Amino acid sequence: MDYMPHSAFEAYPLVLESAEGLNYWDITGKRFFDGIGGIFTVSLGHGHPAVVEAAKAQLDKMTFAPPMHGIADVTFDFIEKLSNVTPPGMDYVKTYSGASEAMESAIKFSRQYWKQSGEPGKFKFISRYQSYHGATMGAMSASGTGMRKTPFEPQMPGFLKVWPPTYMQERLPEGTSWEEVNRICAHMFEDVIVNEDPSTVAGIILEPIGNTGGLITPTAEYFEIVRGICDKHKVLLIVDETITGFCKTGHMFGIDAFGVVPDIIVTGKGVSNGIVPLAAMIAQGHMADAFVDDPHSSGAPSKFFAHGHTFANNPLACAVGSAVLDEMVGQRLDLTAQRNGEIIFQRLSEMQAKYGCIQEVRGKGVLRGVTLVKDNAATKPEPWPELGTALKKTALINGLIIRIDPTWFTVAPAREPRPPYYPFHCPSSASTPFRPPVLL
Repeated sequence: MDYMPHSAFEAYPLVLESAEGLNYWDITGKRFFDGIGGIFTVSLGHGHPAVVEAAKAQLDKMTFAPPMHGIADVTFDFIEKLSNVTPPGMDYVKTYSGASEAMESAIKFSRQYWKQSGEPGKFKFISRYQSYHGATMGAMSASGTGMRKTPFEPQMPGFLKVWPPTYMQERLPEGTSWEEVNRICAHMFEDVIVNEDPSTVAGIILEPIGNTGGLITPTAEYFEIVRGICDKHKVLLIVDETITGFCKTGHMFGIDAFGVVPDIIVTGKGVSNGIVPLAAMIAQGHMADAFVDDPHSSGAPSKFFAHGHTFANNPLACAVGSAVLDEMVGQRLDLTAQRNGEIIFQRLSEMQAKYGCIQEVRGKGVLRGVTLVKDNAATKPEPWPELGTALKKTALINGLIIRIDPTWFTVAPAREPRPPYYPFHCPSSASTPFRPPVLL
């Protein structure tokens, strides 16, 4: 089990058998409402027919192309569709089988880019505490979640951290506005760059909305300041869209909500609707020039990106990804996420007013979360981890799957499918009526 002792799983085992739309069924026939899209992945609902049919069609044609010899036609189709929905200029794409791979790729790509762009000393990366960027060694070193990294120390060198706005908000003088907190935290990146020496710093790695810190949602000005700092010191802005990408925030990518264009995007999860592993590293097109050999420089080392994976550009995965993008663009799921997000925000805000144990509602679009406190009327509300621990148990007991941390929880439901999308029914659904989940 991921991040779970086996004893905890044995105490509350969840063994699933089938899924349809917004629901799972376990082996006993119990129905669970999927309030988190699997894990921020099933953005179109389970078993979406257009995506399933795309996978079946590609299975009959070709499921693997030799990555050191050529590329599949469907991979080119997917790359073209993806580059059509990215921020301006971002059309240099390489796909992978997971976002950890894509983040590892972005780290290596950045270092090689600077070496081949006349800045060979740039190798350091600055990210935030309470962030999570993947499970491989490079991605883990960029992450700011100590408990997940401690068993594997020492980490890779060259990774530095600053504090997120929510951390500083609790430590700055009372009355400091959220806007000012964000300004202070954004300028921390420049403090680190200057003191480390800009000629050694390759990139800043940020999530538009930080999940593992409790859906940390900065201001638009925060990203504007960081973008300006990157431009000033020749530092790449690398945005981790693993969770925020593909219409969850009310935009195709989370960074679109903040009006900033990055240099590199790392994404995964929702792009394949959870059917097959798929992720991508997307860079500004002009960066490709650093990886093109000079035809007049005979005998010089090749400048191609020295990185690959067996399942990179996989045709089956890319066929699925194309079908997902077709649905998202054709059905304007960005607008759907905005509308549904307002409903979710309203309902969570009603809970905040009613129960007094929610400090604030965070996030954008359907990606929403709350912080759990003992008394939200207190001047400095005290976190309530016992409530989160209890919620982990009662949510599953009541048939609800959401992302729960001891001091916060997050929801990100898929788009509700509509007929004729789901003409079939899971065998157990008729005999097990659905009961609205009771949180506590």
